[in-house]
Amino acid sequence: SDSFADRYPHELSGGQLQRVALGCALITHPDLLIADEPVSALDVSVQAQILELIKRLQRKYGFTCLFISHDLNVIYYLCDRVAVLVDGQIVEIGDVEKVYHDPQHDYTKQLVKRVLSLNEMNS
Repeated sequence: SDSFADRYPHELSGGQLQRVALGCALITHPDLLIADEPVSALDVSVQAQILELIKRLQRKYGFTCLFISHDLNVIYYLCDRVAVLVDGQIVEIGDVEKVYHDPQHDYTKQLVKRVLSLNEMNS
């Protein structure tokens, strides 16, 4: 039988490598997982699988996840709270629903407007 344990890293797909990295990060049962753009290089279907895996593991083990991403759709799907940074400074922070639907900072307003426009074009 074909075992992943017998494969070299270069023989694994991007999604498989992300699952291995997630397993390595969670093996010690941390209180905090920092995930910096963990799905940005993956195709959309694999992104969805990895995000669902993170959500499921977070519910099961109760760890906090600091998820860093430029993709607001991913943030909206995965996160409860969001902080928006401009040049390394937090300009807005709050519940993801509130920030997404009622942004207060001009930068956040423009960011959300662009994402909503792209979503409308793609639907």
